[in-house]
Amino acid sequence: MGTKKRLTVLLVASVSFAVSPAAAGWVYEGKWGSKGSGEGQFYYPCDLDVPRADNVYVTDAANDRVQYFTPSNTYVWGTRGSGDGEFYAPRGIAVSGDDIVYVVDGLNQRIQYFSRTGSYLGQWGSRGTGNGQFIGPTGIAVAPNGNVYVAAAADATGSNHRIQYFTPSGSFLGKWGSLGTGNGEFDRPYGVCVAPNGIVYVVDDHNCRIQYFTLSGSFLGKWGSQGGGDGQFLYPLGIAIAPNGDVFVTDPGNYRVQYFTAIGSFLGKFGSYGTGNGEFEGPIGIAVSPNGARVYVVDSDNHRVQYFKESPTSIVPSSVGRIKALFR
Repeated sequence: MGTKKRLTVLLVASVSFAVSPAAAGWVYEGKWGSKGSGEGQFYYPCDLDVPRADNVYVTDAANDRVQYFTPSNTYVWGTRGSGDGEFYAPRGIAVSGDDIVYVVDGLNQRIQYFSRTGSYLGQWGSRGTGNGQFIGPTGIAVAPNGNVYVAAAADATGSNHRIQYFTPSGSFLGKWGSLGTGNGEFDRPYGVCVAPNGIVYVVDDHNCRIQYFTLSGSFLGKWGSQGGGDGQFLYPLGIAIAPNGDVFVTDPGNYRVQYFTAIGSFLGKFGSYGTGNGEFEGPIGIAVSPNGARVYVVDSDNHRVQYFKESPTSIVPSSVGRIKALFR
């Protein structure tokens, strides 16, 4: 499904030169999904996780279900409701190292967890502002030590702009955050992820920035502001960490994905508005495959998942000359 490229060399003058390293970028590789309720179709999908190569979990929000795709099978579980294994607008999803699947059951204000193929195992949470309660839970992540981090967005009084973290079975461990624009404060935190080194990254949606913390919530740094420039955001939502530590962020208001170093230095971007290959209408959830070879993006308003691969975009002579080699 990859796009073939042709190397075209334009020879204008005969000069010797050394070729500098190719600039790397992410290019469209493939997609699946369309609007509907059948197997492999989606109705406003929200988030995804890729715990191993070519194994993809997707929360299918308006269909109130989870779909799990492997190279040989598709597993589907969930329906509208509040019972065990039922959902009302599932949002974030994260898979632990021992294949426990954690799902943010958004409008039921709880977390449910399952076996790898969808057998119900347990749940925690209820509506409220107390420890272990949620109003508007969105993102979820599993730390290397197995603890589970949950972002909760807001309520009418301004409560719940916070991160809570729990044991793998849901016992409350701690929390941080409140409504505001200062360090460690949030205005609608949405996505959350935990790097292998234990750094917790949080998408601070309405503050149009990324903040990062220790596992217990001590502030370490931030980057981003509102806008359309490189390193700026219009209401970012999803976040994922590559094996090399690069941070990928969905930027729905700008219809793109941006990626950064672990401390926020801008590296690149891809995507634009539309329905074509590599274009987005509502990029929300994002995940990087364990080997770093693919980036998967939930293209929510297009009711599909797209995936991208890293590829050289150009070869540029390091000396001044009139010879150019371009991939087309």
